[in-house]
Amino acid sequence: MKICILSDSHDNIPLLCAAVVDAKQRGAEAVLHCGDIVAPRALRKLQAYGLPIHTIHGNNTGDLYMLSKLSHSPDSVIHYYGQDASFSLCKRRIFLVHYPHYAQGMAVTGDYDLVCCGHNHILSIEHIRNIKGTETVICNPGTVGGVGGAPATYLFGDLKTMTFESILVETSQKNLVS
Repeated sequence: MKICILSDSHDNIPLLCAAVVDAKQRGAEAVLHCGDIVAPRALRKLQAYGLPIHTIHGNNTGDLYMLSKLSHSPDSVIHYYGQDASFSLCKRRIFLVHYPHYAQGMAVTGDYDLVCCGHNHILSIEHIRNIKGTETVICNPGTVGGVGGAPATYLFGDLKTMTFESILVETSQKNLVS
């Protein structure tokens, strides 16, 4: 299963949509958003692409009531978990959290195959040995919103092979929903 991992969109809807369009064209079947969406309208735009979206809120929480309400509407593809998330996709145990130090702590437990975080806007992919003697991958996709002058990036991953590549987001993407 191919996935799109992103974080820190900070309401930059054109970049957020461009990343999801690009990932979908590459074969992504799900989106993991590691927080700092801010306004629910940003996620509402992503519904048009039809991919399941697994998301948490981060430290720029925005309207948590509307995020929850949006995720509970009958036609929603959004799975909103709150502060952090633990779920499985393609037989891989996944944990989403906004903060990198929290991600490190969860990864070392060995309870997860993949731990994803954001917050510092620094893209990284790290393979660590956990206390169970296996490997956990920690992914930070940087900032899809291009916050603070950082490049707009996301990670494209394959849960079958546990490989991940960084992608620079181009805003000239066609087929964006406005």
